[in-house]
Amino acid sequence: MGYLSLTDADREAMLAAVGVASVDELFRDIPEGVRFRRELDLEPALSEPELVAHLSELAARNVDAGKELSFLGAGIYDHYVPAVVDAVLSRGEFLTAYTPYQPEMSQGVLQAIFEYQTVICELTGMDVSNASGYDGTTVAADACFVAKHATGRERVVLCETLNPQVRQVVKTYAPGFGLEVVEVPHHGGVTDPDELREASADAACVIFQQPNFFGCLEPAPDLAAAANDAGALPVAHADLASLGVLEAPGAYGCALAIGEGQSAGNYQAYGGPHYGFIAARSDFIRRMPGRIVGETTDLRGERGYVLTLQTREQHIRREKATSNITTNQTLLALAGLVHLSWLGPQGLRELGETCMALGEYAKDRLGLPLVFPEQTTFKEFAVRVGRSAKEVVREARAGGVHPGYALGRDYAGLDDALLVAVTEKRTPAEIDRLADVLGEVTR
Repeated sequence: MGYLSLTDADREAMLAAVGVASVDELFRDIPEGVRFRRELDLEPALSEPELVAHLSELAARNVDAGKELSFLGAGIYDHYVPAVVDAVLSRGEFLTAYTPYQPEMSQGVLQAIFEYQTVICELTGMDVSNASGYDGTTVAADACFVAKHATGRERVVLCETLNPQVRQVVKTYAPGFGLEVVEVPHHGGVTDPDELREASADAACVIFQQPNFFGCLEPAPDLAAAANDAGALPVAHADLASLGVLEAPGAYGCALAIGEGQSAGNYQAYGGPHYGFIAARSDFIRRMPGRIVGETTDLRGERGYVLTLQTREQHIRREKATSNITTNQTLLALAGLVHLSWLGPQGLRELGETCMALGEYAKDRLGLPLVFPEQTTFKEFAVRVGRSAKEVVREARAGGVHPGYALGRDYAGLDDALLVAVTEKRTPAEIDRLADVLGEVTR
């Protein structure tokens, strides 16, 4: 709400309604030792025009990819979002729709979700997708819980090359799920299948990222085979933008495919909100979190759509639930559907090929030592900058260029490493500018 009023008369009316005489009496059960007994140290109140001016000034400090040339990735990318996405999303039936509980009133939204699920299944090579998840981190935790239900095991294995934020969220959820988390280190930027197989003994699932956090292509079929050999469910954390050029996780034996959908149809939006996707083999359809929309026929034999399965605790017994998610990201997932439909199979392939070609051009043009020179990369790669990468980022930004992500934040021994992301939006001329700026600040 834009404005809330609270007068003494309002307070008295509310206190009377709950049957107490004062605010102190309302909070009498709160122990004295934890009460805050002084005034808040706040600056004097601003008038509405002053407040608007203050907030405008704060907002102006933000810098977006339209104002600063960005090669920042690490999970959120500056991909092109076509105008048709906003045009479709701005339609009232999509923009204002909430949970489609009443199918007779929600056929448009239900059909859109059904088509989104279909696209995710086609891209990942899986049998079933849910209606979306919150983001690419929470769907990883959901996948762990699905695996625990399916296998009865209580250990999960995470590759060190998995996005650090994804790993952290899984670790946060793990105690509530009764799970033990084991991490497998990388060697030269990728995961060793034999080491993964050994770590996967008695594990419920293994989660690896393809392409991984360093932008390197993992030996994904070998990792999936290693997990399957140990009786653990292989889970691929995939980038939708890569699936026009890389093999689908379902094709090399994965049980589930998950990921962050931002690269398809969503702006960077200062880190979110976006949407996560989770898809699986049909064996796990009754363990999938959230909602699944299905196709049916009505009494007249006409095609229609309904919420077929809902495994969240709001709808079924808590002990049977596989998720406490109370909603999803339907609007943002719809943006992904529109974008992927706009691209089509050939367009998605061209998108991936363009990213890879520009990435190779950037490696050559920058002329900096590669951190993992033996590895094939997709749209990101890591370079050594010869000194603190954080300082290099700060100095490059003074020239209007964000050169990438400082890997030392998350990985020991990589304080001088910079992760550079090159999407289809970057041009050779912009890469040349990055090379010039880094050439100056890394001397």
